[in-house]
Amino acid sequence: MRKPWRWMNRKKQAFLSGPYLVWAVGFIVLPLLMVLYYGLTNADGGFTLENILAIGDSIHLQALWQSILIALGSTVISLVVAYPLAYILSKKQGERSGVIILMFILPMWINFLLRVMALQMILSNTGILNAILSFFGLPAQHLLYTRTAILIGMTYDYLPFMILPIYNAMCKIDRNLIDAAADLGAGNLLIFRKVVLPLSMPGVISGILMVFIPSISEFAIADILGGSKILLIGNVIEQEFTTTNDWNLGSGLSVVLMIFIFVSMAILNKNDAEGEGQMLW
Repeated sequence: MRKPWRWMNRKKQAFLSGPYLVWAVGFIVLPLLMVLYYGLTNADGGFTLENILAIGDSIHLQALWQSILIALGSTVISLVVAYPLAYILSKKQGERSGVIILMFILPMWINFLLRVMALQMILSNTGILNAILSFFGLPAQHLLYTRTAILIGMTYDYLPFMILPIYNAMCKIDRNLIDAAADLGAGNLLIFRKVVLPLSMPGVISGILMVFIPSISEFAIADILGGSKILLIGNVIEQEFTTTNDWNLGSGLSVVLMIFIFVSMAILNKNDAEGEGQMLW
């Protein structure tokens, strides 16, 4: 009697997964295939690698380099801020830590563009930040339309993606291991270096990838906070699709970014095989 039930369960699972498969094919597989097709062909439909090799042009290479630097900066700052906070919250699990985590999640429920435009108002020359500095007699800061503004915007928007996986990984650390290390005479620094840090690395790796990947392809934040003065690779691709209408070149540059993403995902799958770095949702 077990075989018919197994057959029915498989049929049921296949039926329930059908809508997702249709969605995945229509909105993931087909768009990726279209990007590959346009990226590997010219305007006449012939095969070419010129669109991909165009990343070597000075303008594109500079935009890519700037994107990498800003993405790395955003990732490092997010990690420096998120790790101590996640460590403190994981040691004091309860209602208070839950409220603090909720405070980081709440801004993500607000429209992305609204959050960036709010930062624009804060960082502008006549904005809230300079008003506060003026009140205390401090010199005004001209942050808007600079790399610093873009870095602040990316860090603000992607910080929760760094905090949550690290917090999740630390919450899963067995406290008995920490107590055992303390009983054996290990100090707080040694416990952190030998127990907490290694066991939290899956969350750190996941957080790094979840911040770095969207940051390197970001263009909306650069448009609003950078005032189109700072050209990132995401801005170049967006302009190729919307302004110059060169889908082949835009797709070819997108393929280069896809390579970064696939390499990053390979690193994630290798170092986070147990899913310790997944976010809490």
